[in-house]
Amino acid sequence: MSVYKKFAKDTGIIGITNIITNLRGLILLPIIAKTLGPSGYGIWAQVMVTLSLLGPVSVLGLDFTLTRFLAAKTDKKQIQEDFFSVFITVLCWSSLIALILFILANPIANTIFSDGNATQIVEITAIIVPAWATNLVFTNFFRAFRQMKTCSLLAIIQNVGETIVIAFLVLLGFGIFCALVSLLAVRIFMDVFMFCMIISHIGVKLPDFSNIKAYLNFGLPLIPSDLSWWIVNSSDRYIIGLFTKTAQVGIYSAAYSISGIILLFVAPLSFVLPPSLSKLYDESKMTEVKTHLAYSLKYFLMLAIPSAFGLSLLAKPILSTLTTSEFISSGSLVIPFVAVSMVLFGVYTVFSQILVLIKKTRIFGILWGSSAIANLILNVIFVPVIGILGAAISTLIAFAVTTAFTVHFSFKYFKFNIDFWFILKSIFASIVMSLVIIKWSPVGISNILIEIGVCAVVYTAVLLLLKGIRKEEIAFFKELFRI
Repeated sequence: MSVYKKFAKDTGIIGITNIITNLRGLILLPIIAKTLGPSGYGIWAQVMVTLSLLGPVSVLGLDFTLTRFLAAKTDKKQIQEDFFSVFITVLCWSSLIALILFILANPIANTIFSDGNATQIVEITAIIVPAWATNLVFTNFFRAFRQMKTCSLLAIIQNVGETIVIAFLVLLGFGIFCALVSLLAVRIFMDVFMFCMIISHIGVKLPDFSNIKAYLNFGLPLIPSDLSWWIVNSSDRYIIGLFTKTAQVGIYSAAYSISGIILLFVAPLSFVLPPSLSKLYDESKMTEVKTHLAYSLKYFLMLAIPSAFGLSLLAKPILSTLTTSEFISSGSLVIPFVAVSMVLFGVYTVFSQILVLIKKTRIFGILWGSSAIANLILNVIFVPVIGILGAAISTLIAFAVTTAFTVHFSFKYFKFNIDFWFILKSIFASIVMSLVIIKWSPVGISNILIEIGVCAVVYTAVLLLLKGIRKEEIAFFKELFRI
């Protein structure tokens, strides 16, 4: 199988996996929102946002470091040294963070949730942190060696297990605390299972931490960019909670989750591109690197552009189906802005790979740091005046600025082909598709799904008529599906 077919196949595997695993959010959204209301969903969203904040801090950027540096290694002793030094470092550091969070549970509950009764929620969140962090390390070990089928199977098992248990407990009336306990239990089980798999492959070794300094030098600069990304992507929930009510956090988070469907197309690229490109770049195969980047951008936009159009126009029907009436009026205004933000983030994901390859990770910290500061200022200005719509506008501005500067800095080092004619054709096909949505306003989940199918056919037909996809590309995918 050629390097392109291998890359496309890996991306397809991870893409299908992400569709399955991200169903967790779509399944839990109506269950939690309809059972516990906007306030209950707001608490759940705040916990998930908090874990997404503590994730990059607790792994010190070492999860991605494994992906970057283990991809081309074959010596078993070196692999053992690198893995166990990273694993032990992350476990100790994340446990310390969990201890601090646990001790400060009461003041954090009063600040974030505006409710001292949420102390137990914060305490169980603290206990989840080490399990969450080590899970990231284990996953990236398999990712580094491009064991995508293994990654996919483990991700599906974990997410399906968490979804079933959490949904079951919420429907039985056990609330958010018990749902988080079940999340912890499943995560610990998967961590133990993955650790056993890893030591069966490489064995056990007490590391001397000889490379940890170099790895921290690579990984630590990623933390400011990760934190800044979190501020841009998630801190608006905290700002909304401070200036409004937890119910508004729930409404905004529900709309954000629906818009986040576009991330289904981003996730495979962010997962598969780093190890694939790292190997090609280290072998000086620059033509293949540029081809991977060009195809990744084109096929992401081919899916993301019509999705942004569709989600924006179907916002009200989707919200009315998945949530309650309290979510619709405000939430439907948020979705278009966040959907465009997600498209921009996908573009950023592709171009950022260039900076990763040349090890200019400090640029991420500067870019996301600047965007984070601007985003916080805009949120503080807009949210008190126009509510959650202000948060959505702030997010779009931050993503637009960060993506623009990332493209600028990336192209300073090397360029790849961007098919602008294809982008225009995709936008035109999406506009034609949108006319179908406007003409046929669906009600109910079955009608929404039927319309999505019809729109997909219309979009594809128009794109093919405009020759947006070349014959050799169609032949390539036919061959890929046979493989």
